[in-house]
Amino acid sequence: MPFSEFGLEEGILRAIKKVGYARPTPVQVAAIPKVMQGDDITAIAQTGTGKTAAFVLPMLHRLSLQKAENKLHGTLALILAPTRELAIQITESIHSYGRHLSIRVAAIYGGVDENSQIRAARKGANIIVATPGRLIDLLGRHKLDFSRLEVLVLDEADRMLHMGFLPDIETIVAALPKRQRRQTLMFSATFPREVESLAKRFQHEPKRVQVGAKNNPADTVKQAVYEVPPHLKDAMLLALLKDEAFARVLVFVRMKDGANRLTEILRKEKISVTRLHSGRTQEKRIKALADFKSGAVRVLVATDLAARGIDIDGVSHVVNYDFPVNPEDYIHRIGRTGRAEHEGEAVSFVPKGDLNLLGILEMAIGQRLPRKKLRSFDYYAKSPAIVIPPAKKDWRKRTREREVSKPQKPATRPAKKVGKKFPKSR
Repeated sequence: MPFSEFGLEEGILRAIKKVGYARPTPVQVAAIPKVMQGDDITAIAQTGTGKTAAFVLPMLHRLSLQKAENKLHGTLALILAPTRELAIQITESIHSYGRHLSIRVAAIYGGVDENSQIRAARKGANIIVATPGRLIDLLGRHKLDFSRLEVLVLDEADRMLHMGFLPDIETIVAALPKRQRRQTLMFSATFPREVESLAKRFQHEPKRVQVGAKNNPADTVKQAVYEVPPHLKDAMLLALLKDEAFARVLVFVRMKDGANRLTEILRKEKISVTRLHSGRTQEKRIKALADFKSGAVRVLVATDLAARGIDIDGVSHVVNYDFPVNPEDYIHRIGRTGRAEHEGEAVSFVPKGDLNLLGILEMAIGQRLPRKKLRSFDYYAKSPAIVIPPAKKDWRKRTREREVSKPQKPATRPAKKVGKKFPKSR
């Protein structure tokens, strides 16, 4: 089925052709006609299946028709995303698909100057892509006007709930036109009960679109588990990276400190690597993603910040250095490879203490993941094969330690004030 059968505006079809899409994915085939009919939909599809285009393309078509009738005024569409990186990526997709249309888009997210974002929104942004935190702040100061809003999109809805954004989403939705007067689209890779509850509250007679099993990884990802002691995970990762097939590797860890530590270890071994986590400035996060996308670095070490919706072409392998706590995070992590119907591999390190998490995952997805052993690897080594560099101390901690190490001056009793004595009155 070609894209032309959807009845999309000619400028959109030209942009799709330039991007290189030959035919729509299953989720696009299922979702786009319903969105163009004006239905509220809840779409559940595995990661890397083209969910972004499934709501952006019909949205652009709708706005292009309004522009032709001279009815394109103000902000008509709002897209909420859980992370800054995903918000930026969606904005880039809108620019790409709408390159032949005169539709304005503004991205609103934290970590950067807000004034330029406010100006872009007030200049007549027809579409706003935002993260909940910054949007709540601007709404509270009456910097944005959604009185004309017609379309609301909640992208990666499950992730927003897991990140604790439900109160923010409720506040944002309360500031929008009622659900009977707007179209609400929800897209998610998994469909836990919380997402189902959200759909009932925020949508009006929604249609369900589901492609594949609702809580399963994509079929294009080959999965494997290595049961390895915690102190040998560094050595195993380095052993795997000796294989040239690990061409572009995304390594997931749980904590920011772990990302910093592992990055230093890989650099010491002359492996081109960068890191992505919430402790870095927005400029450094953007550069890290750009370097990884361009191939300037081979390995990206990241927290779950990069697990949701980030579309990076050609990721050959995903490595779960730290096994994820819940099945939804696992599905989103490994969904960074095997995208757009290409094949990829996902490798998970599972120490004995994480076997329970592995069992929970296998119950959730209904399959047992294959176990693998790395040949010529010493699983019984008593100490790490790599010398772990000491973590850099926070500047506040260094300051406190310097203050403590300074020689203390002996305490002296304050001198008594000597005043003029007066004779006691009799």
